Amino acid sequence: MKKFMIDILLQGIDDETRMNLLPKEQEMIKEWEDNGTLLAMYIKADTAGIYLVLIAEDKSDAEKKLSMLPYYPYMKIEIMTLR
Repeated sequence: MKKFMIDILLQGIDDETRMNLLPKEQEMIKEWEDNGTLLAMYIKADTAGIYLVLIAEDKSDAEKKLSMLPYYPYMKIEIMTLR
């Protein structure tokens, strides 16, 4: 398993949709924290986005995990492998 820095920017999501999806999004993030998939999470100060440090087999696996999140259709994602 490898560590990946995930840079996520939310785009094209209105406030109502964001608030409706938020509980499920938070539930999944909490599950990842509890099972060790998510090592760290940092909310961006200046934009609607977040940085995640995620454990996955490879970039494809990281993308697959991210695709399960309710906000995924609204995410611009950059995945970087960490040492």
